[in-house]
This record gives sequence, C-alpha cells and structure tokens, in this order.
Amino acid sequence: MRHLTLITTGGTIEKTYDELSGTLDNRRSIVRRMLRRLRLEDTTVAAIELMSKDSLHMTDDDRRRIAEVVAAAIGTRQSPGPTNAVVILHGTDTLAETGEVLCKLLQNPRVPVVLTGAMRPFEMVRSDALQNLTEAAFAAGVLPPGIYSVAHGRALAFPGVIKDRDRGTFIKPNSPT
Repeated sequence: MRHLTLITTGGTIEKTYDELSGTLDNRRSIVRRMLRRLRLEDTTVAAIELMSKDSLHMTDDDRRRIAEVVAAAIGTRQSPGPTNAVVILHGTDTLAETGEVLCKLLQNPRVPVVLTGAMRPFEMVRSDALQNLTEAAFAAGVLPPGIYSVAHGRALAFPGVIKDRDRGTFIKPNSPT
C-alpha cells in the first residue's frame, strides 16, 4: 500500500467561481472533489489543507511553513514519516520559488516531493488541473527521492525549474525535455 500526502496551498488549481461577484478566488480547498474523480489503486491519500492562497500572495513564512509540513510528513532516513511521497498543490505563478526553497530547506529528502498546479482552475472547461494532479500522483510513485515540478506530461527536478509564461508550462532551461 502506498501512502501519499497531499498538501493544498491554493492557487489557480483550486480557485472557484463566485457567481455573485463574478470573481475566481481561493476560498477553500476543493481537493477532495478532485480526488473523487481519480482512481488511485492501492493508495491512501492524507490531504492536508494548509492554506488557500493565490501564490502571488505567498510569503517567505508561507514557504517555510510548507517545508515544515513536508518535513513532518516525510521524517528522516533514520526516522521515516508516515508517507511514501508528497504532492503539493500550488499556484503556478510562484511554484518555482517554493521549489527552490524546498531544495534549500529539505536537502536530500527520503521520498519524492512533487509540486503541481494548473494554468486554468479545476472548475473551468479545458482545465489542466485534473491532468496535472493525476500526473503528480503517478510521478510521486515512480520518481526517486527529490523535489520536482510535474505538469503537462513532464517531471522536472529542482533546482532550476522556471515557469515559461509564453508556453504556459514549466521548463528547465538548458536541459533536454
């Protein structure tokens, strides 16, 4: 049995539409709705609803808090935590910043730690949210320990991952894709 820890932080992937105001905002986590759409054989998922923020509003303290929750979930090589892998739902605007912070604060994690997000919210037509969540859950089960960005059919290891705004995806410059 695989034990996956899923940490939600908000971002576009979890934005919901408010009909009264006509806005898309992070109000609450919708990860459980998303998970009900997936079939994850032999996998338990512990969802931690850490925060519900647009990543443009994340602070250094928020990033440290994410790292602390990941560290608690994975434990150490000497004293393993309860999880085999971690997936973090995150806004794409600053996902790369958080990945770099995790690399510095969680050097050589004992399990894969995967960050993913979406360019379009789960609730919208043609959203990439469910695809990216599915890919992240799968990648977390097959990648070696490390910090990764997983989206749009690719897993990119940190450090050095950036958001390519023109292409609407993540890239690792000067690396084969």
